[in-house]
Amino acid sequence: MDNLNHPPGADEPEIVCTGSRVVYENRWIRVREDAIRRADGSSGIYSVVERADFAAIVAVQDGQIWLVEQFRYPAGGRYWELPQGAWEDDPDRPAEEVARGELREETGLAAGRMEFVHAMFIAYGLVTQRCNVFLATDLAPVGQQLDAEEAGLICRAFPLAEFERMLRDGVIQDGVTLAAFGALRLKGLI
Repeated sequence: MDNLNHPPGADEPEIVCTGSRVVYENRWIRVREDAIRRADGSSGIYSVVERADFAAIVAVQDGQIWLVEQFRYPAGGRYWELPQGAWEDDPDRPAEEVARGELREETGLAAGRMEFVHAMFIAYGLVTQRCNVFLATDLAPVGQQLDAEEAGLICRAFPLAEFERMLRDGVIQDGVTLAAFGALRLKGLI
């Protein structure tokens, strides 16, 4: 991992990794500290959080959007958001398969149609993780399959107008939910 960023036409990379060490790791996350050298010759460090890419699913049918509410420990509260998740035990699984699995797991719905919409980094100044956004339609109930970490998760459909009000009023505070919906709106898909 010697070249982290090399803009087109530049003779030297902007930042070169000169060493790396893992400072923490568990099933869901790995944190490393990289020693770096900048193009001007100065040195420094970067702390990098590595997480598996995940899917966020905008499940819409009959003018309603499906959301989940769960307790988010770091934020200390329950929040409404789009169904979303990663398969940490199988990070190379195709994104659409992850999206279909997370939709079924969290909402108990299967999508007859799953359309890739957008990919985005969550916080690329800190985290390697990307979010793949999908639009799920032609929904059919198949039963929830919650993981132990999702105990207490609630799933509910909201009219799109109510969902938009929740976004405007700050009821929904999840950045992924806001960005995913914005991407669909900009592309004219909702």
